Amino acid sequence: MIEKSANLKNSLKKLNAIVAWFESQDEIDVEAGLEKVTEGATLVKICKKRLSEIENEFEKIQRDVESEGKSSKGSTKDAESDDVPF
Repeated sequence: MIEKSANLKNSLKKLNAIVAWFESQDEIDVEAGLEKVTEGATLVKICKKRLSEIENEFEKIQRDVESEGKSSKGSTKDAESDDVPF
């Protein structure tokens, strides 16, 4: 999983570098600009895909936690019953 997050981090760094390149140009060479835009578009796709995967992982964890909470409520309810003779 570290490799995937490193991939996202690296892709975002590369995108920032592309933005910085465009910002630093007084006059942009069309060919070089096209290469940067193409690379940027590819990186955006990679980032969107990974962010979608991350969102799905968070949703799965949330469902797991919620289902554990529902199943554990039944077992704690028995332990906290009003029928305890104290």
